[in-house]
Amino acid sequence: MIVVLKDNPDQKQLDNLVSWLKSMGLDIHFSKGETATIMGLIGDTSTVDIDLINSLDIVDTVKRVQEPYKNVNRKFHPEDTVVEITDDVKIGGGNFQVIAGPCSVESEEQVCLVAREVKKAGAGLYRGGAFKPRTSPYAFQGMRDEGIKLLLEAKEQSGMPIVTEVMDISHLPLFENVDVIQVGARNMQNFELLKELGRIDKPILLKRGLSSTLQELLMSAEYIMAGGNERVILCERGIRTFETATRNTLDLSAVPLLKTMTHLPVIVDPSHATGISGLVKPMAMAATAAGADGLMIEVHNDPSSALCDGAQSLTPEAFADVMRSIEQIRPYAYRG
Repeated sequence: MIVVLKDNPDQKQLDNLVSWLKSMGLDIHFSKGETATIMGLIGDTSTVDIDLINSLDIVDTVKRVQEPYKNVNRKFHPEDTVVEITDDVKIGGGNFQVIAGPCSVESEEQVCLVAREVKKAGAGLYRGGAFKPRTSPYAFQGMRDEGIKLLLEAKEQSGMPIVTEVMDISHLPLFENVDVIQVGARNMQNFELLKELGRIDKPILLKRGLSSTLQELLMSAEYIMAGGNERVILCERGIRTFETATRNTLDLSAVPLLKTMTHLPVIVDPSHATGISGLVKPMAMAATAAGADGLMIEVHNDPSSALCDGAQSLTPEAFADVMRSIEQIRPYAYRG
């Protein structure tokens, strides 16, 4: 349920209303925009008397929300959320960021070299896989805790905040100095992990599951936000369809659709979506034009020798070319 307050509501009446609603076991989420202040009531609102609340002097309108997601719902929070990674690096609300780096951390030389190259090209955050979920148990699984140490070394050298994927709750102590924790597509509905991430004060990059609907993605984000962590970034990374020409099918319509459904930032991963390096540039340009708040692009200094996903990785030179192209498109991107 949403309660829209009138301008400059009487504080005593507002406090009484909040106390009464909380006595009914409801949580209250306040959102102050440029034109209105909204109270989002979270919990079982079936017994709340809408007419009674609507009759109060401080209340403008009252509406029931049909969607099962509340915290992530744009109706509860009309203004775009801006997720602050550092003082200088923000995502959402007009802040566009590119996250770039290798699919997998392989060596200190590789991870630090790529970090320098993507920063020079304009990337704002550095990504690298320390823990790698693989379909085959015989495939390279990542360098794990040693990989995180190498990412932190790259962070020290480049000054860029780092993004890497968590696989299990037990690994979280290793992520203390990681700036953004990524939840991969396979873990999007790992609800116990999502609950735990809701208890920490760190940005979470949540990827859409391989066969998940947008509502299911938002419900997973709701798990994190319901735990108290509001610093969530959504990532469209392609979904599984009958088409086999590409690794996945990039659902670009998800970007403007999610913008109407939620206030959270939305970025796009064209590398995993297509699985083909030659398609990364046009899909990155299209995602930018569609209004994405950022991109996640895989970059490797020697893609042909990469231990993981070399076919979809760009060379540093190709990445720099993509950056120049998207910068030309950004002024004309869809704003909603």
